Amino acid sequence: MSETAVRLVDSSVFIFRAYYSVPDHFTSPEGWPTNAVYGFVSTLCQLLEQPDCQQVAVAFDESLESSFRNELYPPYKANREPAPESLKRQFDWCRQACEALGLAHMSHDRYEADDLIGCWATLCHQREQAVDILSTDKDLAQLMHDGDHLVDPIRRRRETVRDIYQRFGVHPHQIADYLALAGDSVDNIPGVPGIGPKAAAALLGHFGNLDALYQRIDEVPYLSFRGAKSAAAKLREHQQAVQTYRQITTILRQVDDIPADFSFQRGPVDLPHMEKLFRQLGFGHGLLNRIQRLAA
Repeated sequence: MSETAVRLVDSSVFIFRAYYSVPDHFTSPEGWPTNAVYGFVSTLCQLLEQPDCQQVAVAFDESLESSFRNELYPPYKANREPAPESLKRQFDWCRQACEALGLAHMSHDRYEADDLIGCWATLCHQREQAVDILSTDKDLAQLMHDGDHLVDPIRRRRETVRDIYQRFGVHPHQIADYLALAGDSVDNIPGVPGIGPKAAAALLGHFGNLDALYQRIDEVPYLSFRGAKSAAAKLREHQQAVQTYRQITTILRQVDDIPADFSFQRGPVDLPHMEKLFRQLGFGHGLLNRIQRLAA
């Protein structure tokens, strides 16, 4: 792997965090809230100020209610409140900021940001480049190879493949199966009743993956985790559901709309575009001065 990692940014994490943490006195001259944009651009500046940050791509979520996962499993993410209108308006401004900063960015009406990052990570690995995935989403750990990092700037956590194993008890390539078994309350995936994180890790530690588990399910009662004797019946009862859950928890690695020659290289900062956007949003000079230094 190359020493300099490609940064892949899950924008929703930082946009939502900024919306709820940056003071709401940030408003445009027309009175529209702009706090999420301000916080998001500040986060991007912090990233781009790192001297080795030359290749970046930012993934946006457009398919929160229209992804293929909603078709497979309608309750998917149904427990989440829709984004407030005062935040929805800011998404396009965040995209414009990426454009002005010279950053590759993308959204899709059928695939989630996770899938875009999955495709980008696959391209990077094919090019023998390591990736730093900036997100708080544990699902994205399944994309990691040796040399990669899952970076959570909010908790100041930078995890390797080994760290993921220590946190979950499974390897990155087992994360999708792990979530299908144990469930994921964040995405409204119930998993198998009675199979919690420890049991899921024990099952995957023994069998390796879901397919082998169901092929050798008669071995389950003889394993040493708590509840093993009754687990086989639960797994059989929910087998079809688990297969659906795995389709939902598996991040795609190939999307036709992402070309094989996709470029992560930072382009030049478009200062006139950024200055116009900042005037529209009513931002002061502090953040613009940081961007001007990036452009220098």
